Amino acid sequence: MRFSVIIPLYNKAPYVAKAIGSVLSQTFADYELVIMDDGSQDGSFEVALQCIDGHPNCHIYRQTNKGVSVARNNAVALSQGEYLCFLDADDWWEPTFLEEMSRLIEEFPDAGIYGTNYTIVNETRHKTRVASVGVDPGFEKGYINYCQVYAKTLYMPLTSITVSIPRVVFQEMQGFPKNIKLGEDFMLWIRIALNYKVAFLNQPLAFYNQDVDGVNRGVGRLHQPQEHMLWNLGFLEEEERTNPDYKQLIDRLRVSSLMPYYLSKLYHDDAALELQKVNWDLQPTIVRRLYKTPLVWLKVTNGIRKCVVRLKDKFSEGYIKNKR
Repeated sequence: MRFSVIIPLYNKAPYVAKAIGSVLSQTFADYELVIMDDGSQDGSFEVALQCIDGHPNCHIYRQTNKGVSVARNNAVALSQGEYLCFLDADDWWEPTFLEEMSRLIEEFPDAGIYGTNYTIVNETRHKTRVASVGVDPGFEKGYINYCQVYAKTLYMPLTSITVSIPRVVFQEMQGFPKNIKLGEDFMLWIRIALNYKVAFLNQPLAFYNQDVDGVNRGVGRLHQPQEHMLWNLGFLEEEERTNPDYKQLIDRLRVSSLMPYYLSKLYHDDAALELQKVNWDLQPTIVRRLYKTPLVWLKVTNGIRKCVVRLKDKFSEGYIKNKR
């Protein structure tokens, strides 16, 4: 079997049918679908079970709630495909995703991970757009320097809905880290990218849905340091010292991601300690100035910014309701 498609499922009853439908609509038929329900309580399991009824290549399992990494890893253990693909239960694929992925594998057989571009869907803010992944203008497909491409625009070139990984590579890396709730996928991608070639197809073949209730997403809220990828990359300290591409990427991720923690009373000291690792000489002037701004003033301006964003969202919601 060519592909095993893995869907981790937790409380996504309104969305999972679309995700499953996009798999069942694939033009490439040599695949199996393995769904792992992670203790859903909203009827997600029943919806998914109904969707795959009559499809012998589709399987669904249940486990007590253990998190997305364990759900993915357990589903992989129950699958058989030579290559692994992952799709979140609130996102979906173009019908040609697996077909194009199979072609990419044939053309670039030496890669340890394969990825495609994707469309970011945010109908609430009317900002549906193709991700501005940092490949060169005119780039169509080929091997990429993952760290350089990611650092260029901070749009993820590899995501949990756009990759395919050879099973042997996934097993070598021992899958997704179990205790990380934000960036567990990045921690797998970066380990692969530092050891294997990365092949990328610059076509948007997946849809990343940002309109989903944030309660069920890892982004948009603060996590304890032991659950956040940026506090758990000590095993790559040598790479940080010797690999300038990785150093550039991880520092950009630090300064762009840690500001909410830096402003938080609970996590300020943890963030400040992590930010000491940054090579500030290589950061843009505006970023250096931002982090040198007195903390009190930063909190005031951040509060104003949040109010403006909330007002814009409320206006957009009202506009959409009026249009309907």
